[in-house]
Amino acid sequence: MNVELRHLRALVAVIDAGTFTAAAGRLNITQPALTRTIQQLEATLETRLLERTSRSVKPTEDGRALAERIRIVLGDLDAAIASAQANRTVRLGFSWLLPDQWAHDTIAACEERSGARVLLQRCDDPVSALRDGVVDAVVMRGEVRGRALAVHHLFTEPRVAAVSARSPLAKRDSVTWAELGTYPLVVNTLTGTTRAESWTEPDPSREIVSCTNFDEWLELVAADRGIGAVPVAARRRVQHHNVRFVDIVDATPNAVSLVYVASRVTPLMRVLRDCALVEAHRARG
Repeated sequence: MNVELRHLRALVAVIDAGTFTAAAGRLNITQPALTRTIQQLEATLETRLLERTSRSVKPTEDGRALAERIRIVLGDLDAAIASAQANRTVRLGFSWLLPDQWAHDTIAACEERSGARVLLQRCDDPVSALRDGVVDAVVMRGEVRGRALAVHHLFTEPRVAAVSARSPLAKRDSVTWAELGTYPLVVNTLTGTTRAESWTEPDPSREIVSCTNFDEWLELVAADRGIGAVPVAARRRVQHHNVRFVDIVDATPNAVSLVYVASRVTPLMRVLRDCALVEAHRARG
């Protein structure tokens, strides 16, 4: 017979409680079952671990020495279990507007497959959030660079122009990329996907209005400080009475990727990655 975890817990419980009756209550088993468990342990180790009297139970020298080591093992085991239970979540970061329907299908598939919980967390600087351990993975648009990062391309999204309701472009059904290049440009420097360099021959005299998050970017466009270009999902999900979204007939679509730190891949992170790639394939199909 092999020594099992129940044998170890039983020995410690009896020594701590001082009687089989009290130890059985702590372990939520019957006293005869506990007695058999201790007898099995002693038979397996071929040594007496407990001295029994009519009133109490005391450990032998072998029992005391074994119990001291068992406490260390059980403490490490309990800490590992607690850590595993605390890590039954995976944190998915995003800077703005997760791609639908892909995001919802990926989250549902990951939670069903793993039994864990996917927590969503918005972060203005997703790369820093990854490196600081604030999130486990992020959904990012555009080009992603970083030697320590694992980048999995998911799909591409068409882009639309975002313009103020006061702009003459607001009345247009569509514009060209070249036309947009003649207007002042609002740039989200942290997570935006459109910059002056997005045009093949950028105008060095073009006015650039900078900000660091999507909310500021949206308000600057609404105030007619400049135009922008965003994934088409914004047309469906962003409601602002002073912003209009106009088709761009020849815009290069945005790449969407799942990104995480390559050296921090956990089993749960692998499940999220695999589900993300499967759902991305379905979205493309």
